[in-house]
Order: sequence, then C-alpha cells, then structure tokens
Amino acid sequence: MSDARLESLRALLPELRLLVEPADLEHYGRDWTRRWTPAPMAVALPASVEDVQAIVRWANAEGVGIVPSGGRTGLSGGAVAANGELVLSLERMHKVLEFDAVDRTLTVQAGIPLQKVQETAREHGLQYPVDFASRGSCSIGGNIATNAGGIRVVRYGNTREWVAGVKLVTGSGELMTLGRGLVKDSSGYDLRHLAIASEGTLGIIVEATLKLTDPPPPSNVMLLALPSFEALMQVFAAFRARLQLQAFEFLTDVALKHVLAHGEPPPFEQAHPYYVVTEFASDEASEAEALAAFEQCLEQGLVSDGVISASDAQAAQLWRLREAITESLARYVPYKNDVSVRISAMPAFLAETQVLLGREYPQLEVVWFGHIGDGNLHINILKPDAMAQDAFVADCERVTKLLAQSLQAHDGSISAEHGIGLVKRPYLSCTRGAAEIAAMRGIKAVLDPNGIMNPGKLFDR
Repeated sequence: MSDARLESLRALLPELRLLVEPADLEHYGRDWTRRWTPAPMAVALPASVEDVQAIVRWANAEGVGIVPSGGRTGLSGGAVAANGELVLSLERMHKVLEFDAVDRTLTVQAGIPLQKVQETAREHGLQYPVDFASRGSCSIGGNIATNAGGIRVVRYGNTREWVAGVKLVTGSGELMTLGRGLVKDSSGYDLRHLAIASEGTLGIIVEATLKLTDPPPPSNVMLLALPSFEALMQVFAAFRARLQLQAFEFLTDVALKHVLAHGEPPPFEQAHPYYVVTEFASDEASEAEALAAFEQCLEQGLVSDGVISASDAQAAQLWRLREAITESLARYVPYKNDVSVRISAMPAFLAETQVLLGREYPQLEVVWFGHIGDGNLHINILKPDAMAQDAFVADCERVTKLLAQSLQAHDGSISAEHGIGLVKRPYLSCTRGAAEIAAMRGIKAVLDPNGIMNPGKLFDR
C-alpha cells in the first residue's frame, strides 16, 4: 500500500478492511460483463454506515472515484472499476436489522443477498416476492440500485414497488433517510425513488426497509411448446384472459439447446422452435382454466405440446429450463442486450427484432429469451472462437444502434433490468429525452457535487 491516499484512509479508519492484492482487485473490480480489465486502486469493505460516510468524505478530499459493489451480477458494466477507483463493497454489511409484524416490513443492510431476504420473510410467514436466478449472489442494495425485475414482475412488479424506505449516503457523505416506511406521505418530493435505479451515481444505499406480503398460494408450472413465433403473444393473451399469471417466460430452441447441453433433461421427445414457461395458482379452478386455455391454443394450432408440473420437484425442473440459460451461456461471455417495450407494443417489436437479428447476425448464434408478461426481452450474441473480441464487440455495437432506433420508435427502453452502466451509456438518449437527461445531471450535481460516485456510469462524466 504505497499510495499515500490509501495510507491516509488507513489512518482515518484503522479497523477498515482494505484489499490490494491483484486477485482481489480483479474479483471485485468487475461484474458479469467481462469486457473491461479491472483496475481499481483498492477494495474497501466497510462494516458500518459510519465507515461508509467516512470513506465517501475521504474520497471527496482526495479526489478518488468510488464504485459501489454488491453481488456484481449486473450485465451493464455498472460495477466495473477500470480507472483507478476505490471499490466499496458492502458484503460485510449483510445483517437483518428489524422485522415489523404490524407494518409487514423487513429492514436490512444493503449487502444482504436476495435469497436471505426471501428466507427471512418465509420464517415470518410472509414473502418478499421479487425473484431471479441470481438470488443467491445478488445483493439487495444492487437490486434497488438497478430496480431489478426478474421472473415474477407480471404478478408483483419490479423492486421499486417493494421498497418502503432506504438510507442513502450521498456523494458528499451525508446520510439521508428516504421513505421512512410510510404508506402515505405527501410532504414533497419522494427522494427514495431517486435512489432506486440510480446505479450508485447519487450515493450508496446502505440500508433498506422492504415491504413483505402474504405467501404465495401453491402454484403449478406449465411448459408449452409453440410451433411458430407468431403464436407467442396469442398464447399469452389466451392464458392471461383465464388466469392470474405469476410468470410468463419465453425461450427459443437455441436457448434450450444450450441448457440441455449444460445437463438438464429434455422436456419433450422432439424439439420445437419456441417454448413458454408459465406459472399460476394450483387450485382446482385455476388448473381447469389452464387446461382449457391449453386446449383452446392446441385447437387453434398455437401450441404443439405441453406438460404441467405434478410436484414441486417437477416445477423446479421446468423452471431450470428457463433459469439456467444465463449460466449455460457464461463460458461464451456473450454480448447482451436487455430491452423493454410496453406489452401492447410487444408483437410488433418482437417481429421487427426477429427480422433485424436474422439480417444483421447471419453468421452469429443469437440466443434470446424474455419476460414476455412484462415486455422485457434478453438478447445474447455468442462470439465465434475464430472472431477477435474487438471485432465482435464492434459488430454487436453496430447492431445495438439499430436496435436502439427500433426501441425509440416503440417508446421502449435500452435497459429493462440491469441499468445503463458503461455498456448502454451511448444509447441513453434513445430512451430519455434531452430535458430528462439534463434534469438527471442536475440531480447528480446536487447529491454528488464532486462527481465521485460511480464516475463514467450512466453519463460520460
């Protein structure tokens, strides 16, 4: 630790855990994008809110950028430290602070994994319904900072809907308590919602008070095989008309191919071009409606086959076909797009996107899947072994510009779940207007006057 700035930080906080070994810098300095070489000056692991405040004030005095770090499962480069920043990891701040049975809230430190929050809620006979495949490694602070969605948004909404309050250490080191858990509060601007989806550019979320709800009823999972792409939205409409859906997820035969190669058993005797995983209550009436919807779609030629779970184990197995996609593609380090449009715009946008990807990626394998029930599509482009990384990224970014133009025409978003970060920064203007971006910059200037919080993310500087 020859850097004098780190020596001054050590003097300020003698008990602070600081990591400077190359392996630690690489581990904490990147997220799942793998496109940038990690190069942080050090990794700080504070143990308290007071530690975080002291680090932020030190960073202001020394002119050091801070990259907040949770589970680093994001796909937009939001947790990348590639320019000598200090990574501030919240992994030591992972405690459950309070459960309130009357308000049905759970207050936690920001470094707690999502899965631990879910388990704690269940211990109290309730549920925290936000859910996604990375539940064991992603952190609540990161979930809030990106307004994460997941597989049950169609039923429960995004993370934003479940945040009753947060504590935020701003870019100047002030501690702000936002929201306070109130159901009703009309006393001015709700700054809590500025912290949500801010990607660490306004400050560091250190605590959160989360809303809990009744445990879900027992559910069934149905896997549907579709003969054509055009049938997808018609099947969604048929099932949504009869059922209160918990989830409605779509994947292609290409996506399933990678999942099966990763070790999952095939769901049907023969392959089909498209698949849907949907979940709904397992009561007698819902099961009858689900079977009626299936038979209707079968008669209309919209589905070719289907299977409904007969046990919790089989339901989990069917979900693995969808949730294992990202894991099965990890070795390729794919170029990813995470986009959204209104559900009403989904049919036209999906058709345009299918044509665009087929035309612009004739030689590349494209794996796409998505949360059709909430208008969110994930696109993964796999790099051929013989293609240079720089050329691959350049080609993908060329196509992303075209995709962003299509999204703009449909009033969509270039980022549905993972934030803007470094990856999507060039396309922010396709999602937000000039006046919006100017207002966002103004807000950042107030809460982070020296621009130390996650520099280069969301905005250029």
